Formats: sequence, C-alpha cells, structure tokens
Amino acid sequence: MSEDKRMSGRRFLTVTILNGAITVVEAIGGLLSGSLSLLSDAFHNLGDTFSIVISYIAHRISLRDEDERNTFGYGRAQILAAMLNALLLIVLSIFLVVEAAKRLSHPEQINGELMMGVATIGLLANLVSAILMHRGSKHNLNMKATYLHLLSDTLSSVGVIFGAVMIQWYNITMIDPIITIIVAAYITFESWPIVRHTITILMQGAPKMDYDAIKQDLMKIDGVTSVHHIHIWMIDENRIMFSAHINMRDMLLSEAEPIYHQVEEVLAKKYGICHVTLQAEDVRGRGEEMILNEDLDKQLIKRQNED
Repeated sequence: MSEDKRMSGRRFLTVTILNGAITVVEAIGGLLSGSLSLLSDAFHNLGDTFSIVISYIAHRISLRDEDERNTFGYGRAQILAAMLNALLLIVLSIFLVVEAAKRLSHPEQINGELMMGVATIGLLANLVSAILMHRGSKHNLNMKATYLHLLSDTLSSVGVIFGAVMIQWYNITMIDPIITIIVAAYITFESWPIVRHTITILMQGAPKMDYDAIKQDLMKIDGVTSVHHIHIWMIDENRIMFSAHINMRDMLLSEAEPIYHQVEEVLAKKYGICHVTLQAEDVRGRGEEMILNEDLDKQLIKRQNED
C-alpha cells in the first residue's frame, strides 16, 4: 500500500475516533444539561461517524481495477456512499426539527454552563476533523459529502456555544430549539444538492453541455461530414463518457484513425470528456437528430434486425 493511502487511512481512523468520542461526550452533556441543540449536535456527530466509515469503505472499493463484472470500474461506490450520507443528514435534520418544535411549545430548563463547556470541546474536535478531511474534498463527491458533514458539525457547535451564552447570561432558553432548527435547515440546504447530483450520475445523466457547439467543433475536423446519435453521461463526478455516430467520407481504416484522434483531443481538451466511443458511417444516419429519442432508437434497431 502506498504512503498516500496509508495516510488516508490514518486520517479516516483519527476522524472516526474523534467523532465517536465527541458523540458520547455531547450525548451525556445534552442529557445532563437538558440542551436539545447539544443532543442534536451529538446525533449529527453520530451520523458523521457512520458517514466517515461508509466513505472510507467506498473509497477502498473505488480503488479496485476494472474487471469482467464492472468494466467501468468501481468508482460509483463513492457516489452511492455520498448519496447515502446526504440522505442520512436530511433524515436526521427532519427528526431534529420535529423535536425542536416540541421544545418551542414546552421550554425546558437548561444548564448553560455545562452546555457551553461540552460544546467548546465539540467545536475543537470537529474543527480538527474538518481540517483533516479537507484535503481531497474539492474533486471527490464522496469526500465532499463527508467534509460537509464535519464542516456543518463545526458550525453547529458554534451555534450551540452561542445558545449557551444566551442561556447562561440572559436565561433565554427559547434560543436552544431555535438554533437546532437553524442548524437542521443549514444541513438540509447543504445536503440536498449532493443528493440531486448523485441521482443525476446514477441515472446516467449528462453534465451541462452545449451539444450544438460540440457538433460544430467536430465538423470542423477534416473528414467529418455530420454528427448524430450523441450520448453523454457521467460515471462519477470526474469522468464524462461520450459516444456518437459520425459520418465520414469513404476512406481506409488507416486514414480514419487520425480523425478519431482529433475528435478525442477536441472532446478532452475543450469539454473534459475522458472516454470516447465513435461509430463511423458513410451516408447512413446523415441528417438524423443529435440526440435520438426512444421511438427513433427502436426504429433503428428494427431496421437493423430487418437487414
């Protein structure tokens, strides 16, 4: 195992231990102080602990090479983990909002001093965890989901500390469930785009692309006369796949290969596409739509079977 992978394993282990420990501390502190926002932070940290474990397992699975069962590899294990983690956060947020609403109508006495002490410890632990996981979060949806867990924990700890100050100095116990609702709303706001993006990837959705521009760029290549039946989809957040039928003048295969290379180069440099599959045709399909709808696709298959 490389040094980088060992360091990743150490970071995951350190963050898991920190989150597990602070979950226990905050849960006990929340029960003793009567603070719902502290308990909500404990639940959030518990979710983070599971999130980090799931994220690490998915990361390890994604490192496997392509094989006969998964010819595109195992990268989508991280997409599944990201979606699961984000959904878990949303479910926890809904639960916390319901509990906070109950507290708004029936306020309880809270020990602000104990609440502040435990929340401060939680803030320091969450801050260290977020710093450890920041590396790699910019270009990996799975790591980003885990990092957002930890970052939202850090912010929620700040909110709990603020609530503790207001309770201890001014005895405003109403601030506790209000902060809980604010933190839950923030968590949902940050989590939903991840859920939406992962669903798009799993549904083989395409990133935002200018299809007309792609067609025009490809037709500028000498030898390409038309482009149709385009498919673009994402394997994960970093890999975009492309397939298309291209009409070309009648030529030898050795003459077609340089044109293929030019197509791949344009798509890679200008559109970030990493894998290209092309079907060369002379006149067949010329004039068809760039994106072939289902009915036309069925008709095409029917014609091929008839031939």
